[in-house]
Amino acid sequence: MDTHRIAELIDEAVAQPLPEDVLAMARRTLLNVAGTAIGASGHAAVDAVLAGSRGAARVPGRAARVAPVDAAIATGIAAHLDDFDDTHLATVIHPGAACLGALAALEPEVGAAPATEVLTAYAWGCELQLRLGVAVSPSHYDLGWHITGTCGAFGAAVTSALLLGLRGQRLATAMLWGIGRGLGMRESFGTMTKPFHPGKAAAGGMLAARLAAADGPEPGDTLAAFTTRLAREYDEQQFVGELGDRFELRHNTFKPYPCGIVTHPAIEAAEHLAAPLREAGGVDAVAVVEVRCHPLVPELTGNPAPADGLQARFSTVHGVAAGLSLGTVDLAAYQDDFVTSAAMTRLRGKVRLVAEPERARAEAEVSVSTVDGGTLRRHVPIARGSLANPLSDADLRTKVHRLVEPVLPGRTDAVVTAVAGDGPGYLTAFLNACTGED
Repeated sequence: MDTHRIAELIDEAVAQPLPEDVLAMARRTLLNVAGTAIGASGHAAVDAVLAGSRGAARVPGRAARVAPVDAAIATGIAAHLDDFDDTHLATVIHPGAACLGALAALEPEVGAAPATEVLTAYAWGCELQLRLGVAVSPSHYDLGWHITGTCGAFGAAVTSALLLGLRGQRLATAMLWGIGRGLGMRESFGTMTKPFHPGKAAAGGMLAARLAAADGPEPGDTLAAFTTRLAREYDEQQFVGELGDRFELRHNTFKPYPCGIVTHPAIEAAEHLAAPLREAGGVDAVAVVEVRCHPLVPELTGNPAPADGLQARFSTVHGVAAGLSLGTVDLAAYQDDFVTSAAMTRLRGKVRLVAEPERARAEAEVSVSTVDGGTLRRHVPIARGSLANPLSDADLRTKVHRLVEPVLPGRTDAVVTAVAGDGPGYLTAFLNACTGED
């Protein structure tokens, strides 16, 4: 099926109202990623992108008005920087970040649009990048591509095109340009380049839509190039089958910990062991810690000696050590000073990962052997934040509160209200709440 026919199918699907549960998931995804973007908005990487930028666009958590392309990049970076954003577990795509960057960039033009139009564009941008990811999984990721960066540009192009009112040929052109603008290799995990990928995807997708809106030429069949050169398989039915009925967005999840998703079961188990460990003498009484986990854990997050907080987000060894030491693993557990402290270095040296193929990805068992011969053990069969054990609305609001309040004190309720809003002016009201403007 050629891309123009795919665009026709998308045209037909987006003309229909979103199912209520999909609309609700779009709002949850937007709320979560607004929190992560605001929480990381003061980072030096965001400062670097915005230095000297001038324009009419805004970035969640920041007061300045900046150029739209810079708003897209900075928003995508901040949204993904702490690895706390939404996650589609089947593909490990974080769909919210790039599409949020597109919203931020286009708000000066489409801020008066009604909630239905904005949320429809956002939901379909998330949905179609997820569908593309599923269609080329697992080989696309296994070949080393950072799937959030590669598929994210396509999603941002869809969101941008729909917000700009592009349909038919122009929508097809925007999608083709968007799919060719993604980037990202997994070798960047643990560095600041990783969150740059969804930032670049947001900007690339937005610019793809602008080019299509100006009747720019098609770039060739980039979809065919993507699916044949960057993957070993492509399932077109997964990409465009049952559009409007089957939604991958329904399977989006929200993280309880700011780190790689496969670390979460082991961290949760370690948190539960922190109190009994204190009673047994504390971390100094630890002889060895054994983590029995899915094989993806050491493959993706096996770094035993992270040099800073970014690397620690891809170290299950660190996450477990932090859980045992702190009892609650949050952003403080990934501060550079804590990660590189002598106490954490010693404790990480006692943690061993044992890969067991029969373990589920959302499962882990942590056992702590103490110097006096005792053993503490905790099994987590289904981690919090997984599809089978999702964060509740109350959990999500608490998470967003912890991210927003240090940056915009007293503004969490405004952000929650804006995301839940309806009627015209939705995007401007949302950015007002996310930047502290009235």
